[in-house]
Amino acid sequence: MVYAGSEPWWKPKYWRKRTWAIVGVIVAVIIVIVVVVPVKVAEANRYPNYSKLNYALADEYSGTTFFDNFDYFIGYDPAQGFVHYVPKEQAAQLNLTYASESTAVLKVDTSVGPGSEPDASTGRFSVRVESKRQYESGLFIFDVKHTPFGCGTWPALWLTDQNNWPDNGEIDVMEAVNQATDGNQMTLHTTKGCTVSGVKRKMTGSTLKTNCYNGTDDNAGCGVGGPSDSFGESYNDVQGGIVAMEWRDQGIRMWQFGRDAVPADITAKQPDPSSWGEAAADFPNTDCNVASHFRNQSIIANIDLCGQYAGGVYAQSGCPSNCTDYVANNPSAFENAFWEFGAFEIYQAK
Repeated sequence: MVYAGSEPWWKPKYWRKRTWAIVGVIVAVIIVIVVVVPVKVAEANRYPNYSKLNYALADEYSGTTFFDNFDYFIGYDPAQGFVHYVPKEQAAQLNLTYASESTAVLKVDTSVGPGSEPDASTGRFSVRVESKRQYESGLFIFDVKHTPFGCGTWPALWLTDQNNWPDNGEIDVMEAVNQATDGNQMTLHTTKGCTVSGVKRKMTGSTLKTNCYNGTDDNAGCGVGGPSDSFGESYNDVQGGIVAMEWRDQGIRMWQFGRDAVPADITAKQPDPSSWGEAAADFPNTDCNVASHFRNQSIIANIDLCGQYAGGVYAQSGCPSNCTDYVANNPSAFENAFWEFGAFEIYQAK
């Protein structure tokens, strides 16, 4: 401490300007430590209250009438995929969708080859179905027995309002491309103002991107990656499992349960997410107003081919030729390109 002459240093009236400056710096540091740091720590630890909700079954899509709950999207793919999405009648004729008491199948055509008339030179026949009912929130339980995979494939199980995208958001519950060796990707896509960057999350999955705004990173969304056996051949080898997605104002969470690890409350149709432990993917409302970014969602299941995603990474996938040529000329390569579902159960809070 610098002070004037031999006067006592503890008396401020004798301090020089330099002494006051030093004291000012010390006081500022103390203020930061005492006030600012706790505020920042509190902000970093903000987390929504995922209190228990009592859910009641509102809709069930199952059995031979499974596809009666869906409309068939017809025509070219909005994401520039190399497909022709066919209507319900043609899907039935080509055996691309069918259902029994215990299972529903949605698949890519394997009959049209290079010598066919018409051939698949402008895209292969596939299916995209969208639920007739739209939802504003809820707990969605999907029994997924088999996931599509193979070079050129881009399957997804997701929710959106196709007529108001991206304004009403998009929730990707299951998604992968090509051989699906990277596992399942769970992603949100929104308009501006939704991010999970730097916020507390409780999940087992790996963060891929943190800005959900569709205008960043070529619409990558804010994604979470699951383990390698959460999609594709490894997933199918154990007869798949149950995928659950809870959508509420506090946030959006997703779980994946193996066939031998399904919670008893799901089996009993009394699901209680508060008892399931950490989610595979957690998108809290800390820096994203879920209620304003997600509305009027239909459930969608489809298998795209090539397109913005699968086509964009095809060269790095280890697959042969180029995506569109491979898809057009190799019908037998899509024998594993099918979804097989059990029941879809949608619960609403009482």
